[in-house]
Amino acid sequence: MSTEIPLQQIEAMRHFNRFYTKQIGVLHEGLLSSRFSLAEARVLYELAHHEQATATELGSELGVDAGYLSRILNSFEKNELLLKEPSPQDGRQNLLSLTPQGEAEFAVINRRSRAEIGELLNTLSANERQRLVDAMQTIQQILSAPTETGAPYVLRPHEPGDMGWVVQQHGQLYAREYGWNEQFEALVAGIVAHFIQNYDAQKERCWMAELDGEIVGSVFVVKASDTVAKLRMLIVHPKARGLGIGARLVDECIRFARRTGYQTLTLWTNSVLTAARHIYEKAGFELVAAEPHHSFGHDLVGETWELPL
Repeated sequence: MSTEIPLQQIEAMRHFNRFYTKQIGVLHEGLLSSRFSLAEARVLYELAHHEQATATELGSELGVDAGYLSRILNSFEKNELLLKEPSPQDGRQNLLSLTPQGEAEFAVINRRSRAEIGELLNTLSANERQRLVDAMQTIQQILSAPTETGAPYVLRPHEPGDMGWVVQQHGQLYAREYGWNEQFEALVAGIVAHFIQNYDAQKERCWMAELDGEIVGSVFVVKASDTVAKLRMLIVHPKARGLGIGARLVDECIRFARRTGYQTLTLWTNSVLTAARHIYEKAGFELVAAEPHHSFGHDLVGETWELPL
């Protein structure tokens, strides 16, 4: 049963749309003084936040006409921003990813966007900023509710400050759920410090999962040798479990390792971590070794799992 919407409400929403598009510069010829339109920048954003994606997946997430999206992707490829690879699962589809040049273009836009929004928010008090963010989240939740079947989450590369979250959450969650002591938190701190200090952008990667703007998970792929990569520190916060985030993070690791040219993806875990072990097994990893050890205040069984790529 349709309802006649009061004209005043329609015009109020149109007024807000005009106001906000002016505030964020959508009507400028190039978004954020770049050569990209808003639609092109949104496609760049999605590609930057997927290790690989098909045009069908991008079109579904963006709600963009297939023909229009195809023209944007062709332009990206012509300008050496986009890499296309045949999908091993479906020969009719291509797996799309950004080239190093494409990643560099996105990094510039991303940096300018943050600076511009930061300047806008800097004119407001702390209370005004929080009111603004709350209002935006309310708009998003109300307008998304009828169409979204699950809670929306995004994966993104690591940023300054993320490693603190990784260390803190591992320390807190494993202490609460398994009774592990601070030695485990120290281990994680050492791993992330080594990752940042020796980061190889061509061979290593970190993904952070965000739900409603809040970090809820992470995972790492690090180089063990020219042919072997390690999956490390998979974690999903309890509030976000059951949404498939853990499996998605592992899938991204596998795709990255394959695309990068590794021959084997390996990981070390403990037998008590049953949820993670289930994800690894479902993704195709096989248990190749197990050894008892006493760590983090407990007698444990460490396990090595491998996935041939």
